[in-house]
Formats: sequence, structure tokens, C-alpha cells
Amino acid sequence: MTTLIIQLPARQRQSSEAAAADASAAASAPKEYAYVLTANGQTVARQGGAAPSALPRAEHVVAVTAPTDVSWHRLELPKAPAARLRQALGALLEDELLDDPDDIHVAVAPGAKAGDSTWVAVCDHTWLTGHLMALEKAQIRVDRVVPGVWPDAPPTAYFHELHDTGHSPEERGLELMLTWSTPDGVATWPLQGSLARALLPEPLPPGSRFLATPATAAPAERWLGHVVQSQSPGEHLLQSARSMWNLLQFELTPRSKGWQVITDQWRQFRSPQWRPVRAGLLALVAVQVIGLNAWAWHQQREIKARKAEMTTLLSEAHPQIRVVLDPMVQMQRETESVRAMAGQLGGQDMEVYMQAVASAWVGEQPAKGLIYDGSSLVVGVPPEWSPSDLDQFGSRMRTAGFTVELGDGQLTLRRAPGAP
Repeated sequence: MTTLIIQLPARQRQSSEAAAADASAAASAPKEYAYVLTANGQTVARQGGAAPSALPRAEHVVAVTAPTDVSWHRLELPKAPAARLRQALGALLEDELLDDPDDIHVAVAPGAKAGDSTWVAVCDHTWLTGHLMALEKAQIRVDRVVPGVWPDAPPTAYFHELHDTGHSPEERGLELMLTWSTPDGVATWPLQGSLARALLPEPLPPGSRFLATPATAAPAERWLGHVVQSQSPGEHLLQSARSMWNLLQFELTPRSKGWQVITDQWRQFRSPQWRPVRAGLLALVAVQVIGLNAWAWHQQREIKARKAEMTTLLSEAHPQIRVVLDPMVQMQRETESVRAMAGQLGGQDMEVYMQAVASAWVGEQPAKGLIYDGSSLVVGVPPEWSPSDLDQFGSRMRTAGFTVELGDGQLTLRRAPGAP
């Protein structure tokens, strides 16, 4: 299953003068998005940058936020109905945030349970929806939005750059940033000055990882005094896409309709998480096919054995038959011939029908005529018979092994299937 991973550009921090300008500028889509295309979620098949309309198509689309665009808050998840959980979270976060609760978007950690302490991710609602709308306009439907860095183990120091947007392109500099993530939270500090040096734990926790973008790897090693692993943007996107987080919650939860529901289910079924299920279904189908073939082979052997027994029986009973085509039909025909030669009555002889009718007849009135065609006997009903007489006659005939049909004042009698 192909996956397109898109890097959402970092949100511009506006100055007080710029904040008074058109607020929609913060949500305007960039000309290009950096992206990675992967077929297995582990290796890069294609990467680069492209306008939304030129992005490659994939079965699954993941958007990744910059480390500086998500803030993290630890709180007890309210025991509120799903429809009011967003409002309850906004009320709990109101004192911790500078923004109005209506201007932020919140997402709860995967697997969080009401009443338990959990992480809540917060980002700018206008900024995020602006990018989602720009991609949707280009017919790029984002399935998940994941943070670039999130609270997790082992402790990780991620060195990256932050482009200064407060100057002209010619004057922009490269500001080095450090994002420190542990199970206890995520924090980002500039390397310039003494803040990062003071807040970074000393000594560093055992097992800590040190990652850096290619542009910041060398200065990060000099600042840290420790070997730093260079991580390309593509590798960082692949790592982020494997996160269990999904910021598309509450009002941004994708609402699939019609054919998209089937498409989403099919993509989910083809995902790596469902590989054991697919293998199990294939194994089940294979077992069923093998079992059906084995049963059919067994049945064919049984049929051939029965036919062989019938052929042997026919040859022993009627040795004059040289060519056996249909043992059952030939046996029945020869038996009927022998019976007729012996003067015995057969089940379809008229005498058998007449005997049964005579024993079941009701009253003294004669029948209104008889018609025999070799397989059925039609008897005219006497006009004196009442419905109870008809029922009594029919019951007696059925007991004798015949079926009875009434129509147009006549009774049609036939041998019941399986009757001797």
C-alpha cells in the first residue's frame, strides 16, 4: 500500500504589527509541500517538493506537523460524553493557553481512557484547517495528521532549523533549535543563548538518542559535545508517520461517505496491521478448496463403486444383457419384463389403481367415468358426494400410497413417490 507523507510547513509566528494585518495570511497554503512517497512505510520510494496539485497520488496520505507547531499538556481526561468532550478539554486548557479555546485544535492521545491522566496535543485551528483545505482542493484527502515529535521513550534530542520569517528572503538566517522529547513531555529551545544548556538534563539519561537534520548535524555535535546521528527529512517523515497519534479528532474527524467508506475499508484491510488477517483468510480459503476437492474425489469414488456394484448385480441377475449402459434403467426394464411374463401386477398397472379405488370408495354411487393413461387414473366424482365424502376418499387413497388431485369434478390419482 503506497503512502504519501507530507510535511506541513511551520506556522509563521507573526509580530504584533503583522498580527493586526489580514489574519488569513497565516492560513494561506505554501507554493510547495515537501513529501515522501513510500510503498512499505520503511523506505523512501520517491521524495521532493511539489505544489498541492502536483503531489503524487497514493492510497494513504499522512501529514506531519513541525515540532514547534504542537504544544503538549498533561491532564486527567474528563468523564464527559463524546459530544461534549471537546468543550470540556477547552475549559481545562483555558488557563494554560494564551489563545482562545475556540481558536485551538486539540487531540487526545491514542488509547486514552476517561478518568486517566493523558497527553493532549494542541495546535492552531486556523493554520491546520488552512492546509487541510488547500490539500483537499487539490483532491489530496489527508487520512492522518501526526506530530513531528511527541512524548515518547527513549529520550530524544532532535536538532533542527527554524527559518526566521521576520526579514526579507535575502536577510533570513538559519536559527538552530533543539526539541527534547521524553515520556514526560516535549519542549523546544533555541541553541543560541544559555536556555537550552540550562534546561537539558545533565547528565543525559541513559539510552538517549541524538538526531539532527543534515544542516544542523555539525553545529549540533559541537554544541553538544556528543556524536549526533544525521537524519534526512525523508527519514524523519517516515519515522513520524509510524506514530500512533492522529490529530484529526473532534470537528476534524474525517467523515467518509458513499464510495469513500468502501475505499477506506479496503485500504485498511490492505494495511500491514491486517496482514495476519489476510494470511488467515487465504489459509482458510485454501483449506476449504482442498477439503472440497478431497470430498468431491471421495464422492466420485463412491459413485464409481456403486455403479460397479449395480453393473455386477445386473450381469448376475440378467446374464443375457451384454452391453451395460444404464444399470438402474436396464435392471428396472428387465425386472418389469420378468414380472409381466410371470403374470404379476406392477405398481403402475391399471388393476392396482382399480383395486385401490374400490377399497377406498365411499357409498354405492358409481364413478362418472374412468380414464387411464399408464401413469395416472382419472375418476369422475359422483354428484351425490359431499365434501366430507371427498375428504374421506382422499385420505384412504393417500394411506394406500396415492396422491389425489380434485379439479372440474374429477379426481386424478397417481402413485406417490417412493410408494411400493
